[in-house]
Amino acid sequence: MNIKPIKTKRDYNEALKRMQVLWGAKSGTPDGDELDVLATLADNYEEANFPIEAPDPVEAIKYLMEEKGIDRKDLEKAIGDKSKVSEVLSRKRELSKRMIRALHDSFGIPYEILMA
Repeated sequence: MNIKPIKTKRDYNEALKRMQVLWGAKSGTPDGDELDVLATLADNYEEANFPIEAPDPVEAIKYLMEEKGIDRKDLEKAIGDKSKVSEVLSRKRELSKRMIRALHDSFGIPYEILMA
């Protein structure tokens, strides 16, 4: 096992190739330990170099509508009347605390996304 820190894209790609070779190794074996260490190093490199932005609240609502078949009438129950729903979806109105709580309670959208 010749493990070194992942500092460059080349190091990262080499680690991924080695991980493919080791994939499926039993935990607690030398190969399994190497895979575990490489996965940790690769994960740290990814977090530092490819951060994932928090989703936009309005985009999250639109995604939920599309994926779960939720329509504007369903949102009215959580957000308010037709005009408020329209204003939120067109970004003319910010989500209020009441709306955020209702969207979370009604549809399970995480608070962290709705408050971003």
